[in-house]
Amino acid sequence: MTVVLKTLKSIRVTAARWLPVRAAPRRREDLATQTRDRLIVVMCGVVAVFSIIQGRLVYLAADDVTGPRARIGADMAIEATRPRILDRNGQVMALDIETQSLFAEPKLIERAQETYDMLATVLPDLPEEKLVKRLKGDAGFIWVKRELTPRQQADILALGLPGIGFRPETKRYYPGGATASHILGHTNIDNQGIAGIEKHLDDSWLRDFHAAGFGVKKELKPVQLSVDMRVQHFVRQALVTAMEKYRAIAAAGVVLDANTGEVIAMSSLPDYDPNNPVDALKKDRLNRMSAGLFEMGSTFKTFTTAMALDSGKVNLRSRFDATKPLRIGRFTINDFHGKRRVLSVPEVFIYSSNIGTAKMADVVGIPGHKEFLTRIGLLDKMQGFELPEVAKPTQPKKWKKVNSITISYGHGVSTTPLQTAVAAASLVNGGRLIPPTLFPRSADAAAMAGKQVLKPQTTDAMRYLMRLNVLKGSGKRSDVPGFLVGGKTGTAEKVVNGRYSNDKRFNAFLATFPVNDPRYIVLVIVDEPKPEKGKKYATAGMNAAPVVGEIVRRSAPLLGVEPDFRVRDTATLSSYTR
Repeated sequence: MTVVLKTLKSIRVTAARWLPVRAAPRRREDLATQTRDRLIVVMCGVVAVFSIIQGRLVYLAADDVTGPRARIGADMAIEATRPRILDRNGQVMALDIETQSLFAEPKLIERAQETYDMLATVLPDLPEEKLVKRLKGDAGFIWVKRELTPRQQADILALGLPGIGFRPETKRYYPGGATASHILGHTNIDNQGIAGIEKHLDDSWLRDFHAAGFGVKKELKPVQLSVDMRVQHFVRQALVTAMEKYRAIAAAGVVLDANTGEVIAMSSLPDYDPNNPVDALKKDRLNRMSAGLFEMGSTFKTFTTAMALDSGKVNLRSRFDATKPLRIGRFTINDFHGKRRVLSVPEVFIYSSNIGTAKMADVVGIPGHKEFLTRIGLLDKMQGFELPEVAKPTQPKKWKKVNSITISYGHGVSTTPLQTAVAAASLVNGGRLIPPTLFPRSADAAAMAGKQVLKPQTTDAMRYLMRLNVLKGSGKRSDVPGFLVGGKTGTAEKVVNGRYSNDKRFNAFLATFPVNDPRYIVLVIVDEPKPEKGKKYATAGMNAAPVVGEIVRRSAPLLGVEPDFRVRDTATLSSYTR
């Protein structure tokens, strides 16, 4: 810069010497000559200035191409900021913080072993053989340790080692720790998203944004999610308690807006701390809600019943003979607690009759059964959902009668719990299948995104049946006074070594509230629960249902659902049985 200023000053002095101020020219030819001379001098000056600048740039580019300056362009992505992630109420879920990383310039280090020994007094986990070898090399720059604590930085500075320096970097920080780990995901050492919403942001726009040179050391506009961290906390807390109480190997849950498809909360245990994601890749840390495939057991009877009613071949007054087991080839279909009599549709539902449900599916037929489950999104992989961790459902390659029968009560098709919750929303919201999202979505946007898959009168009947099951069936322990919970239990035997196990179960409770005007879907799963102390059974009604009740009790007031103690269920239910 000094050279440039001196050059400009020289040009100005020369111009003053050669072009003194004169009186007005006497002839037009003199004026033209004077103007031409001045233009030539100015052009020469501009060319000289840019020549000096170009020369300086060439010098800088050739100077120490292996040093720290050469790292700046290559590591721009490391310095690039990520947007803050906020919940639906503006609470910070993820943000960048500045940290210091340690680097070395081997060219400036004469005693590599001594340098290592000194650094090891502060950082004892440094690999000796590998690092000493690198310190003896002729590289201009190497990383020694990323993301130091302030105390570590201060202690290393006190050593006064030549060829050792620090560089500021951005690190992702999650104030809620593990609370929403499977939603947020995490970043790698270079602050690049590799799981969850963090990876979605990189894949959809952030990586290209940074590659274009934007967002370096500059705060980006925050990204807001549909998640309510208060409800998220309640869901996770309820699941933690359930795992301990029922000695389960895993548990998961979701709260979904039935009318917009927004995910209000979603948790899967065991989880991990995204601030230190060392456990993220462990097999049991799978996000069971969107990436886990399960036979959902008797919760599927909800869809079978809706299918039968929507077909027009069955109504609430239809009756099915469940007096004896149903035999298909070498298979025998029986009821867990059989009534051994003819059952109405509501009785089939609240008594969770396998026989009655199978006969409803048989009325619709195999093609209609497969078409219906496809229509409500249970057989195909979810498209458009923001998390990259999404599994594809499995189904028989060829549907035979026995397949249709077992699928009717939840065996033979594996799907994700989140898909189950999304499909359930269409059973109570007037019949619209709305894809799920982790971003805020207006009612108008939801109307455009959804499609009609059921008749509105079918959803009226399903709301009645789900409420009836909570009042008189297996879902009693989910009831919360004033909030009109409706739902269906599911207790499925797990497949172990290719065979259904008698002592390992996968339990679920699928619910909606308030059932008279459904706003939310709540689904809880409990994997391999044991009987509660002092209890004999470990069915879904004994463990998954009360967990849903606890989530509704704590979350409903925060979600703006006011309790209504004036609704009389007897009047509501009787209106469907006339």
